[in-house]
Amino acid sequence: MPDERASTGIAGLDEVLRGGLPAHQMYIIQGDPGAGKTTLAFQFLLEGARRGEKTLYVTLSASERDLQRVARSHGWDTAGIDVYEQFRTAASAETTIFRPAEIELAKTVQAILGAIEERQPDRVVIDSLGEIRLLAESALRYRKQLLTLKDFFRDRQITALVLDDRTASSREAEVQGLAEGVIRLAVSAPMYGNTRRSLEVVKMRGVAFRGGCHDFAIEKGGIVVFPRLSAGQHLVNREEGVISSGIAEIDSLVGGGLERGSATMIMGPAGVGKSSLAMQFAVSAAAAGDRVTFFIFEEHQTVFLKRAASLGFDVGPAIEAGHLSVQQIDPAEMSAGEFAYAVRTSVETHGSSMVIIDSLNGYFNAMPEEHFLTLHLHELLSYLTDAAVTTIVIVSQHGALGHVSSPVDVSYLADAVVLLRYYESRGAFGRAISMLKKRTSAHEQTVREYRLTSEGVRVGPVLEEFRGILSGMQSTEAPAPKQEPQR
Repeated sequence: MPDERASTGIAGLDEVLRGGLPAHQMYIIQGDPGAGKTTLAFQFLLEGARRGEKTLYVTLSASERDLQRVARSHGWDTAGIDVYEQFRTAASAETTIFRPAEIELAKTVQAILGAIEERQPDRVVIDSLGEIRLLAESALRYRKQLLTLKDFFRDRQITALVLDDRTASSREAEVQGLAEGVIRLAVSAPMYGNTRRSLEVVKMRGVAFRGGCHDFAIEKGGIVVFPRLSAGQHLVNREEGVISSGIAEIDSLVGGGLERGSATMIMGPAGVGKSSLAMQFAVSAAAAGDRVTFFIFEEHQTVFLKRAASLGFDVGPAIEAGHLSVQQIDPAEMSAGEFAYAVRTSVETHGSSMVIIDSLNGYFNAMPEEHFLTLHLHELLSYLTDAAVTTIVIVSQHGALGHVSSPVDVSYLADAVVLLRYYESRGAFGRAISMLKKRTSAHEQTVREYRLTSEGVRVGPVLEEFRGILSGMQSTEAPAPKQEPQR
């Protein structure tokens, strides 16, 4: 029979914990000031109240008025949460045998236990462990008080969170060793943009939790956790078939269309028509009944829609019908984990079968201080493939004519690579398209003309008279020498 679990009230954290906290134990929530400990504690108690459990918030530092102000900022109704204030009081001046701190520590802990015993709650939060640490003064007394709290909660079948601000890192190991589980919250400020927050389950006895750091955000209404993606955990039955562009020449070039559940990378310099080609596939898929989500990093949604209209794409009906969704990503506000969660939500909640990321450059530029972004992208593409989602990733290359380079080489992550290029002819420039790679089927190995028109994108004939277009060293194919008649 599985152990009883206590939901934290935070869906993402419950997912990381594989169902919530094992009930009737004591857990430590560690974090620097401002990391979100109080918010997490309130959500834990609110979830208990919602389930009909008795809850108690024991505060040793902040007043009930301060706590209520936090609750109002999130729009919470805390009628089901009992608050008990226990502040430090001056020790008796007449005490001469015992140190004042010992007397005050004993009185404080006994007052807390007495209040809990009187109210008999199912869930308790103690805020914070730092006050007990200061009163204990010595490691031995500190450890004894933690053991007292742990045994008290277990014997009375109470699920308790004890908040710790990590002000004394030398004693951190003591806390982690005594508690049934430890969750650590971290907050950091990048060079530019919004504050980044993450959490890590350091320890959780008897729980096969999802390890590593998981991004989270504090929004109006509480903490939202974005569990780290892990490839291979979201396998679904793959639907066979291809997604057509709706244009015979493009489908012929790419080997019949884009295989469902595959990842395609469209590469080329700025303005060559990468997003337009992706939009061609998106509009065609939406018209066929697929749910398509377009994530845009580098332009406003209004500009995106105007550009679509200028190319003859009538995306309004598809958006109104729910077959096409365009989500603008604010680079200064969103972390890599939050973006991955947005993609996952589009797939699992809204049923998207096609996802387009425009562009990979915006993804990397939005998170310059994130480490291992390539690994983030690998996990994201693996997840989408496992979920049988067709993915298009756009990569903008540096340069226009001549030497063209990519800011990062991630083409090995894709199942197919489409390359767009500029070329020069008769005093004007044109566009060319080719399919460089496709793992799943055969494809054309030609370089064709590519045009943007008011009626969408068009693919023309093979550019037989040119050579070196793909390498950036374009030249005109020299005509064959005339054969002199033999005499």
